[in-house]
Amino acid sequence: MSKPKIAVIIGSTRPTRFGEIPAKWILDQANARGDMDAEIVDLRDFDLPLFDEAASNLWAPSKNEKAVAWQKKIGEFDGYIFIVAEYNHSITGALKNALDQAYVEWNQKAFGIVGYGGVGGARAAEHLRGIGIELQMASTRSAVHIAGGDFMKVHPGFGGSGNLGDIEGSIGGSAKAMLDELIWWTKATKAARG
Repeated sequence: MSKPKIAVIIGSTRPTRFGEIPAKWILDQANARGDMDAEIVDLRDFDLPLFDEAASNLWAPSKNEKAVAWQKKIGEFDGYIFIVAEYNHSITGALKNALDQAYVEWNQKAFGIVGYGGVGGARAAEHLRGIGIELQMASTRSAVHIAGGDFMKVHPGFGGSGNLGDIEGSIGGSAKAMLDELIWWTKATKAARG
């Protein structure tokens, strides 16, 4: 079996977002393992319209070319790591819209989460897990949560370093656990789909 392909999806599109920093960090962690091939998938690169199809692509093919391009891209992967900003106790509107723009491409695949914000994106992560279940996905139990003082220490917008290596002692163990679970679930779901 070839190495699973993992998309690291940056779930915020704001010009001042923090998401690129944890995305690059977890990408390096994932690729350093040697048991998966990960790449960043940035929602900014797809300019998705608000979901306005007749139905989910489970029931009817999407007509919007941008939605179809998104579906093709995410369909290339065996699993996902979502970089999750918490907005008002949930995921970003951009990420919810991107999840809604596809259905069959997410099915029977695994995902992990790197969350950030006041409580490390924990409430957003729980919402994402519920959405994932509806999309017939398997979530890892472990997740990376960048919260509180650690968040302020590394967020450049608050005078932080922009270097997640500065807090690796806090988040390195959870990253390893999430990636260990993600590779197990990804291999299992890939074999079952085959």
